[in-house]
Formats: sequence, structure tokens, C-alpha cells
Amino acid sequence: MPMTKTAWLFPGQGSQHPEMMADLLTAYPPAKARCEQAAAILGWSVIDCCGGRIGNLDQTLYTQPSLFLVESLLVDALKERGAKADFVAGHSLGEYVALYAAEVFDFETGLQLVQRRAALMNAAGGGKMVALIGFDREELQQAIARIPNVVLANDNHPGQVVISGLPEAVDALLAKIKVKRAVPLNVSGAFHSPFMAEAAATFATLLDECQFQEAVFPVLNNVEPEPTTDAALIKARLRSQMTGSVRWVDTCYALAAAGVTQALEIGPGNVLAGLVKRTTPEITVTGVATIASLESLV
Repeated sequence: MPMTKTAWLFPGQGSQHPEMMADLLTAYPPAKARCEQAAAILGWSVIDCCGGRIGNLDQTLYTQPSLFLVESLLVDALKERGAKADFVAGHSLGEYVALYAAEVFDFETGLQLVQRRAALMNAAGGGKMVALIGFDREELQQAIARIPNVVLANDNHPGQVVISGLPEAVDALLAKIKVKRAVPLNVSGAFHSPFMAEAAATFATLLDECQFQEAVFPVLNNVEPEPTTDAALIKARLRSQMTGSVRWVDTCYALAAAGVTQALEIGPGNVLAGLVKRTTPEITVTGVATIASLESLV
């Protein structure tokens, strides 16, 4: 009998909600101390942010560190119960949790990187991102090739992508293609596009100072979804992530090709479960957002 292969998948921005911390605080004793550690690093409390007492959970500056904290706690709880992954991958911000899960860096390093990334992305203005649902892929790719200053930022599933770029270029593209639905995203900048180059260059200097370890589970990076455990390669790919595309469709295909038949979506919501189902229905995805959901698995 072939062994069942399992992937751990980590959602990114858009999955957050105010209740995502509640279960961990009541059902997972180490959560409180980890929240205090995070507050000392961040200068603000994720618990207070989720409770609406500080910041705005839907603002990049607060969303990314909050998600990193919640998802990393779920990873710790899974590992304490002896769970292991055959592969890990995360969507955009989720890639940082995947690297934490693979022990490429520790919690403190990961949170500091995420905080700096969030601040740089939050400060990047002048861009526009739009999710497209129901389109002709060839027509879209041809239009992107012809129109400067707009790129395919997120390839989420065969029928849903996100385009990113200068507002006038994004609008010009939308005028040229047939699309069932076009949904502007509530973001400050043109994320996952060449317009993040300045932020990415600043971030690269911080990345260079960080010590990365060999991954204990093979990682599929957003910009290059080819499994690797090599620390230098993982860092090089992460360096490209802010300006590169999130190749989630290719990630799903690579997992299926590697023999993965089940995956855990570790974090709030079920965004990734939906994307995987539409791309590789042979992979079953189970949500792990609470300690109870986690214990029913392990």
C-alpha cells in the first residue's frame, strides 16, 4: 500500500477574522505566553487587535503579524501531538508560516520578518489589484503581454486570478478582456508586482542578515513551487516573493504530482481549500483553525 502523503498549507491575507485567536487562548495553554512574546516584538497586542481595541485587523500592518502568530501556534500544537508533513506551502504571507513549520527560522525571526514585510507593503502606495473570476486565460495572457505596467500577481485557481499594477494599466487591461466578475481588492499597493521593487530591496537587506536552516519538510515557494529543503535556495526564492507572482495553481499541481492526496489548511477560514478543490480535486483539504479540529485529526 502506498503511504498517504500530506501537505500543510497556510493561508494569507484575507483569511483573518476577529475570533481567530479566541479558541487558542482558551484551549491551548502556551498561547498566552506566545502572545506576550509577540507583543514585546511588535509593540502592540494581537489579542487587542482582534478585539478591536488597537489598530485595524484588516490593515496589512496588523493583518500579517496577527495571522503569523495564530498559524504558528496551530503548527506548535500539531507538532506537540506528533503530526508531521510531507510538504509545506503557504499563500503569500502564509509562506512565512510554512518556513516556520519547516524550522527554517524560529518564531522570533519569522515575526520580525513579517512585521517588516507588513510595514513595507503597507507603505507602498499608488498601485491597484483586482481579482478576476471567469475569463479566457489565453486572452488574458495576451492582454498582459501587450499592456505595460500590469502583471498576473496571484494565479489562484484555473478560473480565478489577481492582476496587479498601476491603476491606469489595470483599468486598460479590464477594458480589453471579457471577464465574468472583476473585484477590486482593498490593498494599498501593487503587491506581487515589479512595483514592489523598492520595498523588496529594503526587505532583502533584512533577509540577508537572517540565518536560515535546512528545512525539515520540503517547501514549495510561491515564486518557484518546486519542493526543496535547501536553506540558500529557500531564501533566494523568498527574496523574489514580494515582486513575483504567487503561483498557487502550479503549487497544487506540484503537490498532486508528488503524490499528495490530503492537505491541512492550517489557519482561519477555508480559502485555500476552495482553491485546491478547483485545481486538484484529488487532494482532500481539511481545515485546522481550532484546537478541537486539530485533535480530531491527530
